[in-house]
Amino acid sequence: MTPRRITISLLLIAVLLASAGHAQPPRSRSRDLAAFLEPVRQKYDLPALAGAVIIDGKTAAWGAAGFRRYSTDVKVTSNDKFHIGSCTKAMTATLVAMLVDRGKLSWNTTLAQALPELAEDMHPGYRAVTVRHLLAHRAGLAPSSRSWPKGKSFMDMHNLPGSATEQRLAYTKMMLAQKPEATPGEKYVYSNAGYSILGLIAERAMNKPWEELMKEMLFEPLRMTSACFGAMGAPGRIDQPWQHKTEDGKLQQIGPGPLSDNPPVLGPAGTVHCSMRHWAAFVAAHLGGPKGKGGLLEPDTFKVLHNPDFGGNYAGGWQITHRQWADGKVLTHTGSNNMNFAVVWMAPKRNFAVLVASNQGNGDVAKACDEAAWTLIKKFLLKE
Repeated sequence: MTPRRITISLLLIAVLLASAGHAQPPRSRSRDLAAFLEPVRQKYDLPALAGAVIIDGKTAAWGAAGFRRYSTDVKVTSNDKFHIGSCTKAMTATLVAMLVDRGKLSWNTTLAQALPELAEDMHPGYRAVTVRHLLAHRAGLAPSSRSWPKGKSFMDMHNLPGSATEQRLAYTKMMLAQKPEATPGEKYVYSNAGYSILGLIAERAMNKPWEELMKEMLFEPLRMTSACFGAMGAPGRIDQPWQHKTEDGKLQQIGPGPLSDNPPVLGPAGTVHCSMRHWAAFVAAHLGGPKGKGGLLEPDTFKVLHNPDFGGNYAGGWQITHRQWADGKVLTHTGSNNMNFAVVWMAPKRNFAVLVASNQGNGDVAKACDEAAWTLIKKFLLKE
């Protein structure tokens, strides 16, 4: 080989080595959170723990540690789906806000206006309740400890006849026939029923099921291809994380199936599952939206969803609080169907968010998820 050819060969080798050194390995390491999640998962003996981090408004890291089903060797992956429970509420609120932007609803649309077919059977105390009341849990509806109409059960709601929309209509009729728990607007009462009714209002406004509206208006624009409803995975398989809960000190493993989640009547209040990366896409849209980024809503509409009404601290599917690490305002929410758990912390001033989820719904899981979230905040935001 001539000196010139040797020189060219050495240059090519150097370029290839440089490319290899700056391509996949650093990128995959920077995105994989498993190493940060695994110690927390082991400490609390959870089946699995997953997370995502948003930095400068973009999803910078995600990952999962542990197992799809406890006591098996089937590991979770970074793209596995996790149930986010009541963190669904922010999605339903966003859908409703999109209909406000399109002129299909207004913040002050009342229940009597939105659901005229129920007006006669509705308790008079509910007729003037507005979309704004429902978004802020100020409608006076029963608390989430009593999500079913009086005298009805979980199975009664699962066994309602008809489509999911028809079931939600029947459910809403029963809930609104009851006496309000409080005067609308005066008292904060966290209620799954309120967000289920918001889902029905969206269905009536668009003449489409809530599930279809969520897919067409939210999931598809955000490319949330993993997002769906109910228990994750196919019955009889371990193709996604199984759900878990403790009963009498023993961990119960719940396989996927139609009864492995809340009934469809509560869909808008909390039945979405998706990968952590796709949930992060939704949260990132809320980080950028008030600044005119993302395109889902008008910036001022995002601001309505992020600012509490009625003197409280709840707005559009977000609990509003303050943290020093966030330089002030934080939007947060937890979600659980008692078989899974999820939490999100969003810091607008820092353009940062962290999301954590587990396929276990009770025991020390809330403590574990908070510890995992704090671990990620310290690592990726505070640089400790």
